[in-house]
Amino acid sequence: MSMSDARLEQFKKMVADFPDSPMSHFSLGKLYLDRKQYAEAATSLESAVRLDPSYAAAMVALGDALSGAGQSERAREVLTRAREHAVSQGHPGLAEEIDERINDLG
Repeated sequence: MSMSDARLEQFKKMVADFPDSPMSHFSLGKLYLDRKQYAEAATSLESAVRLDPSYAAAMVALGDALSGAGQSERAREVLTRAREHAVSQGHPGLAEEIDERINDLG
């Protein structure tokens, strides 16, 4: 089993043990995103956002997953919401980073 596979199993267990934790779903989603498993990433990240609708980092990662899966319009919607949360939470640097992602969607 590779290191990445071991981490995947670890994060899957974390989600099973803590299904109501946005962080566990975020961690699993980010690993899927790193592995370019966009559909799986989107599913996990959607769970994180559902559990914590103001989780800007999870929304950004969800936007990346949707973009990777070819769902540019949904990615734009999610990233626009993420930007609103970043601004309202006082994270102008994150808002600028999100603007770049939105612009990259074309």
